Order: sequence, then structure tokens, then C-alpha cells
Amino acid sequence: MTKAELHEKTFLLLLVLVTLAFGCVLWQFSGAVFWAAVLALLFAPLQQRVLLRCGARATLAALITMGIVTLIVILPLILAGLALIQEGALVVQKIRSGSMDFGAYFQQAMDALPQWLVHWMTRFGLDDLPAFQAKLTETVRAGSQAITAQVVHLTQNTLDFVIGFGVMLYLLFFLLRDGAALTARIKQAIPLAPAQKDHLFIKFSTVVRATVKGNLVVAASQGTLGGLMFWFLGIQGALLWGVVMAVLSLLPAIGAALIWAPVALYFLLTGMLWQGVTLILFGVLVIGLVDNLLRPLLVGKETQMPDYLVLLSTVGGIALFGLTGFVIGPAIAAMFIAVWTLLAKPEQPLAG
Repeated sequence: MTKAELHEKTFLLLLVLVTLAFGCVLWQFSGAVFWAAVLALLFAPLQQRVLLRCGARATLAALITMGIVTLIVILPLILAGLALIQEGALVVQKIRSGSMDFGAYFQQAMDALPQWLVHWMTRFGLDDLPAFQAKLTETVRAGSQAITAQVVHLTQNTLDFVIGFGVMLYLLFFLLRDGAALTARIKQAIPLAPAQKDHLFIKFSTVVRATVKGNLVVAASQGTLGGLMFWFLGIQGALLWGVVMAVLSLLPAIGAALIWAPVALYFLLTGMLWQGVTLILFGVLVIGLVDNLLRPLLVGKETQMPDYLVLLSTVGGIALFGLTGFVIGPAIAAMFIAVWTLLAKPEQPLAG
């Protein structure tokens, strides 16, 4: 090994170690850094338009863009979060007091089953309904206690949340103001051909924008529609269930149906036919139509990924990274496709 090669390998090792150490330092605020970067990427076009109107005064343009982001994104999320906490606490209180007894609801549904179905359940050893009811009640009670524990945990760590939120806003300002220059420096440091770097950066930004905007629009639409229908039908905790449907709608095709379908089935089994039929028709024709129309249009079309890959990468991303995985998963899948596409083009060199 020559002295030059030793210097190069030592420098690369130092680069890896310093990068890992810096990642460990920022790990506590990884969520804040991630969402600051996502918001900066989403609102970069708006920042450019504001910058043109401000006469190239980058700081003023970033402040104006920050104000717009706060009004249309951050403030509504805070208000929705406060309403959700209040609604969730009310539902937990009703479960504990017994006024909302899921075990009783289940028993009512079982009593309404036809005899042939009861006979079939008995044949396969599924007739121990009291034990199943007790298990369901215990599961719901444990779930409510877990929700309560999470609310208490969130309250006890309010300071950490406020600090993380402040870090996100602070970092978002600088990413809006200096994002273009920072991106140029990162692109310059990557040892790839200019055309390849442009392709990968464009692909990454397109996928992140499409995934966030598309999934949030679909989630907000399905959650709002589902919550309004639950409120119309007189179901307790309509706001809470609407938010749950919005979160579950991040799972393509099946998400919101995991909530409204069992409720519709309960209505049908207990003789509330018009409520059950109304909820099924609304769920299939309205809530389902939102997913079938908007998601391919807003996510699949822009990312140029097939629906099954969007589904797999979204579910896998959420399983690995939590809620932020609905962005990270499709982004990784898109970069996987982009890199292998570049590799399949021998006319484009892999290094510049």
C-alpha cells in the first residue's frame, strides 16, 4: 500500500466515523430534523416565489414562508391534536365507567347471528362466546389503559416535545433560507456523474413531495368523511374514530375499512339495517372512492411506482420507522429503482 493510498483510506475511515458520531449527536432530534427537511422540501417552490417578490431578500422570504407554513399546517395540526386528546380522554373515561362496553356490543352482535352460523362456530370449537367476550373486554380495557399511559407520558414529556418542536421550526427557517445552497454543496460532494446526481435528486424530491402531499390529502379526506358519517349515525367518539381512520388510511386500500366495516357489520347484526347499509354504501362508494381515485393520481402517478410497490414500501416503512415510515419507505423504494435503473444503462458511467 502506497502512502497516498493509506492517506485516502484513513481519510475515508475518518469521514465515516465523524459522520456516524454526528448522526448520534442529532439522533435525539431525528424526528424534528426529518420533518423540518420534509417541510422545507415541500415548501421550497413557495419559498422561491416569495423570494422573487421580496427582491432576493432570503431572510425575509423565509420568514414569510414560515408564517404561511404555520398558518396552513402547524396551527391546524396543533388544534386537531388538542381536540383529539380531549376526545380520547372522554372515550377512555366512558370505557372505564362502563357506559361504552365493547363486550356488551359484541354479545349483542353474537345474539343476532343466525342458527346455521352458530352451528358452524360450534362445529369448529368457536362457541365459547363468554370466554371470547371476556377476552375482548379485557383487551379493550388494556388498550384504554395503554392510551391513558401514552397521554400521561406525553403530558410528562411536554418539555421534550416543545424543545423538539422548537428545533424543527428553527431548522426549517434555515433550510428554507439556505436550502438551495446546501443542496448544491451536497450534490457537489457526491462522487457521481452530474447527470446521475440530478436524476437521483429529482427522483428523491418528487417521491417525497408526492408521498407526503398525496397520503396526507387522502388521509385527511377519508378521516373527515368517516368522522362525519360516524357523527351522523350517532357513534360515540366520532372525532377519535375519524383520526384513527385517517392514520390507518396510510395503508392503501384497506386502511379506513378496518374501522368502518366492523361497525357496519355490528349495525346489520343488531337489526339497525339502515345505519349498516348507509355506512357500507358510504364506505365503499365515497371513502373507498377517495382512496381509489386520489392515491393513484397523487402518489402512484408522480412516483411512477406500481400500486403494489407503494403498498409494500409504505407498510414496511411504517413497521421499521413508525409513522414517518410512510414517507421513508416509498422514498427508499424509489431510490432503489432509480439506482438500479442507472446501473442498467452502461452508456452512463457510475462515477464522475
